[in-house]
Amino acid sequence: MSAVHGRTVLGFRRTALTGAVLATALGGGAFLAACGAGGQEGAAGGAAGGAARLSVADSYIPLPPAGGMAAGYLTVRNDGGEDQLVKVTSPGAGSVTMHRSTASSMEQVDRLDVPAHGTLQFTRGGTHLMIMGWQKAPALGDELELDLTFAKSGTVSVKVPVKELTYRPGQS
Repeated sequence: MSAVHGRTVLGFRRTALTGAVLATALGGGAFLAACGAGGQEGAAGGAAGGAARLSVADSYIPLPPAGGMAAGYLTVRNDGGEDQLVKVTSPGAGSVTMHRSTASSMEQVDRLDVPAHGTLQFTRGGTHLMIMGWQKAPALGDELELDLTFAKSGTVSVKVPVKELTYRPGQS
């Protein structure tokens, strides 16, 4: 084999080997990105562009006074990319609005962030729903359908139970 031919073969082998190593590294990086990196993406915003994976837990409505306005509480869990809750409606109520309470005021909000790999919590004394214009007076044990509409994920429907006024999730 000539020296020139040997260098060409050797150069080809190096190029092919470099290409194979690069393809393996890039392929492994894509696999790691698809599988996640230990939950750090949510904090760094790396998963912000991915699809949200939403679920609702701990939902309840304390029994309101007869024919009165009611508050609604729940937790939206997100195991994916960021989203926003933009609207809440109910076939069983005239209107459902989102509010945020502080120590001195309560304000209606048009949208609420659902962070990537995080939660949006509706709690007493904090962010909550106001439900008005009930189709029928609620009673303990009834369920009200709430349709939560998200900017990216569409609408999620949940059945929310009416509980006693003093009910708190996780307490017996």
